[in-house]
Amino acid sequence: MTALDLSSPVAVVGTGTMGQGIAQVALVAGHPVRLYDTLPGRARDAADAIGARLDRLVEKDQLTGADRDAARARLLPAENLSELADCALVVEAVLERLDVKQDLFRELEGIVDDDCLLATNTSSLSVTAIGGALRVPGRFVGLHFFNPAPLLPLVEVVSGFATDVTYATRAYETARAWGKTPVACADTPGFIVNRIARPFYAESFAVHEAQGADPATIDAVLRESGGFRMGAFELTDLIGQDVNESVTRSVWESFFQDVRFTPSLAQRRLVESGRLGRKTGQGWYDHRDGAERPEPDTAEQRQPPAYVVAEGDLAQAGDLLALIREAGIQVRDEDEDNGTRLVLPSGGQLALADGQTSVEFRDVVYFDLALDYRKATRIALSASQDTSPQTLAEAIGLFQALGKKVTVIGDVPGMIVARTVARIIDLAHDAVAKGVATEEDVDTAMRLGVNYPLGPFEWSRRLGRSWAYALLDDLHLRDPSGRYAPSLALYRHAHASDKREGTAS
Repeated sequence: MTALDLSSPVAVVGTGTMGQGIAQVALVAGHPVRLYDTLPGRARDAADAIGARLDRLVEKDQLTGADRDAARARLLPAENLSELADCALVVEAVLERLDVKQDLFRELEGIVDDDCLLATNTSSLSVTAIGGALRVPGRFVGLHFFNPAPLLPLVEVVSGFATDVTYATRAYETARAWGKTPVACADTPGFIVNRIARPFYAESFAVHEAQGADPATIDAVLRESGGFRMGAFELTDLIGQDVNESVTRSVWESFFQDVRFTPSLAQRRLVESGRLGRKTGQGWYDHRDGAERPEPDTAEQRQPPAYVVAEGDLAQAGDLLALIREAGIQVRDEDEDNGTRLVLPSGGQLALADGQTSVEFRDVVYFDLALDYRKATRIALSASQDTSPQTLAEAIGLFQALGKKVTVIGDVPGMIVARTVARIIDLAHDAVAKGVATEEDVDTAMRLGVNYPLGPFEWSRRLGRSWAYALLDDLHLRDPSGRYAPSLALYRHAHASDKREGTAS
């Protein structure tokens, strides 16, 4: 089935930020749009607000005056639900309460035609549960827009257990006709983005709770080494700690308190104290007028080593060898397959984060994963109290000679970027194996929904089939709570590679 005809009226129920944004998207696409809100006057106010935003689009030359005037003429506030009777699509963006949404759609079913597509913009409730209250649940879907809806391209098109594929396809094609990038997914807690994104926040909070590093330092490593647009602490301050924690808690509870989705106690304390981020002036950071932003921990300048000995090609960090040579530091090669370590003049070793800890070995400094070692502006190192000061100084000096700022964190297994990326890859494989979405849609959703520099499967291909599994398996040995236990899907993925390559598993 194709997208809705542009002559078909679209209704939006609920006129908050999301409701207004969705209405604007449908309106600019060319549909007649009806706005309804239970509070008297709210629909009219929302129509005025949308009109003002259309004026700004004209001022920015993103919309012509004629198109704005035509859009305004198609936008009608409704005083009663009965005025939505001829709509071909009704999108709900009301309070995130199951009973409220169910009551609304029951009432709508008595008003609209049986072929009218009914959609919820819920981000945390079950589409199946909302639609289960309907007489015709097959025409009910999730249309999860991201805020701000007029700007962000992603729409998750969610099929509930009873959703008919005809209506899911109609919703998908309609979103695409509106200029959005739709992805199809099954009704699972968190859908695609909010399910797979949990480790991005959780691992940063865990490193902080383990006293591995402070928020400003962790954020800087994620940005400057991992390639993420924002770190977890600054992003949750922007989202709102209460909102982010609520989504985490909802996913955790919906998965029957699966340890992989356990909320952060430190974040809970922030919420309990009313420090919700930018909207209250304080969160992980102080956002009040005149407050200074804390600087990340950055190591003082050290002398670089005269040479390093490379054991193998450094695998995922192979670009470092070229950078070291370009910096004028001699690289002495040792013939070792799949080596991931550099030997420093002190005799100590520099190794890529692998889920183990520095304290387990004699004089080893770990360095974190980078999205692109050439472009990265900061590299994190970790060492234990037993690490030789000379080895740590040489490791710091080496990366400084490559033009990088260096941050030294605590002896945290998997460090910051590596453990975060590995867990994201694992949850992505698990989701695809359970039929939530395709690999392509997962990658699209994570790039467009939360601005990841790469999709999880793009990362997996770049880092190697067994990389994430090996790192998480080592982490699981050191934290046997189950939080880091690799999924069966990731296990199969890694070991299928072993079998094809003819190596022992």
